[in-house]
Amino acid sequence: MGAPGGAGGKVGVSNANRSMPDAAVIPVLAYPDVLEAAGWLCAAFGFRRRLVIADHRVQLTFGDGAVVATDSGGEPSGHSVLVRVEDADAHCARAEAAGARIVSPPTDYPYGERQYTAEDPGGHRWTFSQTVADSDPADWGGVLAS
Repeated sequence: MGAPGGAGGKVGVSNANRSMPDAAVIPVLAYPDVLEAAGWLCAAFGFRRRLVIADHRVQLTFGDGAVVATDSGGEPSGHSVLVRVEDADAHCARAEAAGARIVSPPTDYPYGERQYTAEDPGGHRWTFSQTVADSDPADWGGVLAS
């Protein structure tokens, strides 16, 4: 399969969106204090802040990889994986046909992405994201850190 939406590739220039990291697969890790966790990840592991969204979400980069720190909302584990795809609707149809439980259907968001969330048989949440526009984070409350 080709990338993204297939396997193993990097998101191309046609998918550029200032509101999203370039990485094709992005772990989303939940923390009770997002800003403190992001600071620690930068100091301890060498991540760099890419985008800060209020006090509930921080995009971090490391080389050509990325991770998102997000508010745990008091849940014991709010971890998930964000995967960038070329066509969220087609990907959703494929996942549903294969037995994935669709938690939220494909929806357009003001940060330039069309996303849906599915749950795998192990109960893990996966959000699949298609870039539909290059969105300036300042337009929806984000602050680019670099």
